[in-house]
This record gives sequence, C-alpha cells and structure tokens, in this order.
Amino acid sequence: MKTVSERINNDDNNKDNDSPSDGVKMKKELGLLDGVAIIVGVIIGSGIFVSPKGVLKFSGSIGIAILVWILSGVLSMIGALCYTELGTMIPKSGGDYAYIKEAFGPLPAFLYLWVALFILVPTGNAITSITFAQYILQPFWGTCPAPFEAVRLLAAATICILTAINCYNVKWVTRVQDIFTATKMLALAIIVVAGIYYACAGHVENFNRPIEGTNWDPGHIALAFYSGLFSYSGYNYLNFVTEELKDPYKNLPKAICISMPVVTVVYVITNIAYFVVLSKDDVLSSDAVAVTFGDKMLGMFSFLMPVFVACSTFGSLNGAIFASSRLFFVGAREGHLPRAICLISLKHFTPVPSLVLLGLITLALVMVEDVYALINYCSFVEALFIAVSILGLLYLRKVSPDVHRPIKVNLVLPVTFFVICAFLVTLPCYVSPVEVSVGVGFILCGIPVYMVTIGWKNKPYWLNKAFNDVNNGCAKLFMCVPAESEKDF
Repeated sequence: MKTVSERINNDDNNKDNDSPSDGVKMKKELGLLDGVAIIVGVIIGSGIFVSPKGVLKFSGSIGIAILVWILSGVLSMIGALCYTELGTMIPKSGGDYAYIKEAFGPLPAFLYLWVALFILVPTGNAITSITFAQYILQPFWGTCPAPFEAVRLLAAATICILTAINCYNVKWVTRVQDIFTATKMLALAIIVVAGIYYACAGHVENFNRPIEGTNWDPGHIALAFYSGLFSYSGYNYLNFVTEELKDPYKNLPKAICISMPVVTVVYVITNIAYFVVLSKDDVLSSDAVAVTFGDKMLGMFSFLMPVFVACSTFGSLNGAIFASSRLFFVGAREGHLPRAICLISLKHFTPVPSLVLLGLITLALVMVEDVYALINYCSFVEALFIAVSILGLLYLRKVSPDVHRPIKVNLVLPVTFFVICAFLVTLPCYVSPVEVSVGVGFILCGIPVYMVTIGWKNKPYWLNKAFNDVNNGCAKLFMCVPAESEKDF
C-alpha cells in the first residue's frame, strides 16, 4: 500500500506525460486571464446584488455589516491561499474531493461527492438560474411577480443552453465568462460611482451612528458571516479544473492572488455605496438591494440594473457549470460514480456525460417550488467540508512533510482558517438546529450508499456492470471515450 506521500509524488512525476498514445484527456486551454475570469465570474453572481440584506439582518447595524464584508473577504483570501497549496501539491481536478481523498481516504471523499452531487452544486445552479429568469422577466410584468411557470421555463432553458455550450467548446465557455465578467464589473462600477456622487452631495446621514442596533449574539454573527461568505463562495472553483489550466503551478496561485483582493475591494466599496444611498430600513425591506438602489439613483435608466443582475447571474452560472462538472468527472474516474460519467467527448474533449448529469439534476431542482429553502442546508454542509479540506492540509503537513509543495503558506493561515470554519459550523447549531440536523442527516445517508455501491466487493453482476462498464449506450450516444487516470495529468 502506497503512503500519501508516495501517491502524491508519483502523480507529480507523471504530470508532464503528454504523449498522444497514452489516451484521451481534456486539453489545457485555460490561461491566467481565463482563470481570473472564472474566479471573479463565479464569485460575483447574484450575491452582491441580494445578500447585503442578509448580512445587515443578522449583524443588526451598518457598521458591523461593512466589517463583516471586510472580514469575509479576508477570510476568503486566507482560504484561497490555503487552496493554492492544496491545488499545487495535488494538481488534480476535483477540488475538495481530490484533497479529502488524498488526506482521509475514499469514504469522506465520497460523502463530499454525495452531498455536492445532490445538494451543493445543483441547488446553487438552480437558484442562480431562477434568479436570472426573474430579473430578465421583471420588465415584462412591472411591479407584479412573474408567473412561476414562466420563471421556471426560462431558468430551465438557460441551464440547457449553457450545458450545451459547455459540452461543445471550452473556448466558447471562456469567452462567455470573459464577456459577462466585464458586464458585472461595469454594473458594480455604476453603483459605486452613483454612491460617490450621492455622498459628495452631503448625504452621509446613514453613517452617523454606524453600530447602533448591533446584534452581538455569537450565533447571529455567525449567520451574518454565512450571508457574507455566500457572496464570496467560488474562490476554490478554479481548483476543480486544475488539469485544464496551463502551467497550474504558476497560474493557479496568480489567479487567486489577483482575483480575491479585487473582489473584496469591489464588494466593500459597493456595500458602502448601498448604505450611502439606502437607509437600514430600505435595505431590510428590499429583496434585491441593487434594484432598489437603481430605482432611487438611476431614474429613467433604472431598468438597466435588473439587466445587469441578470447578466451577472448568467456569467456566474456558466462558470459554475464548467467548474463543478469536473468534480463529478473526477469522482467517476476514481470509481465513486458510474464510470460512464468520466467519459470524454472524442470530438470536443469535454466531459459530456458529467455535464448532462449535472444539468438533469439541476433541472429537477428548478422545478421544486421552494428550492430556496435548501440554501440553509447548503451553507452548513459547505462550511463543514471546507473545514475538512483545510484539516486535510494540516494532516498532510504532518504525515507527508517531504511532498513537493510549489506553494507553502505559513502554518498560521490554515490553522486560523480552520478555527474560524469550526466556529461557523458549530455556533449556528443552536440558532438553526433543524437545518443543521437535516444537513448532517443527508451526509450520513451517504454511508450506506457507499457501502453498497463501493464498499461491497462481491456486488451482483448487474450492479458491478452499472458502475464499471464504459462501453455502453452512454459512450455511443455522446461519442465519448474513457478518460485517462489522474496519474497521467
């Protein structure tokens, strides 16, 4: 049995094996600019246009809300730096799944994959697509909400279109990402400029008593950080596509170090602009802070803000589909999902079955009327597995100190990040016990699934064939071939 150190170093020694005779694998088509666009594009979705309400609601005051946004950015930056070490030490696609598997073995990795496949990824994508549809349709229904059927049909169509683009061409995906990332930055620039103009006119009364009404309860402060960190989530998505990144040892850390400070600065000054124009009550009574801001400041051009929010969510959804599909591709390649899911299109070099599977699960969740209720469960579960990934980094530091680490962060950073993640996981337990219980329950449901599908060595022929057969109808339908194992990347 190979040690963790031997496995990682063996993979590292084979990373330059690009012989065409070795099999089919996805191409390295992502450069530094593409990496930055993916991180910024995924992070800046609907969160900054909607989440300020949640941060203010749980923190209780404008001053503490802004502080939460700053600290959430700093915390996300620390986490992102920790992920640069993990991503360059274990240069495999799959992100947290790959890191948890290397550190703690197959069962914990499968539990992350289980939750990500049915809750984390498709729920986030479903909510983003629904948000996009709502903002696109809003001008046609004025002050009335758009019909449920119209919103869901447009959301489903959007998922299908973006899934098709992701199946067809990686370069198309990156071009879409670049265009919509630029669009959302323009939208935030308009908000900031309007806020500066309003402040220069002497309207700073909302900052006269910035910490009045602060809720100092630790559980509510943790929930305020949940809302803030939700808007920063996605900083680890580039780690999902490491195998398609050109020169990942240089471009992965560079992309993260460029993206995170930019996002943090943009978020903080955008929130300051919100609070300059809108009172505390205005923010708390708004379902979409950016639209309320536009109605007050942009006059006849206020219709632009829903369009900008829609563009932002469209770009975020595109990046999320691209990156997260690689997680399930890697999980299937490792034998934790049916092997047919790790097939690669022979013509387009994209993981078509993985993309289609993700699209189908997302479409099912889009049709759920109260899909937003799943956000509470997602936040807890996501924070829990991020903490496990960082614990894996600390564990690998101890048991495999000699593994090649192109990037090695100061030990204080992962320790600090793990402690804060543990705080965010444990404190909300008494504030939202139902959500925590459901989240833990769903994770535990993955154990019997693992025992039957993977742990059971003498499975019936039909079950073994379902998991391991790659020369089936799926391969013929999508004209795909099996991918190389991770040691060839």
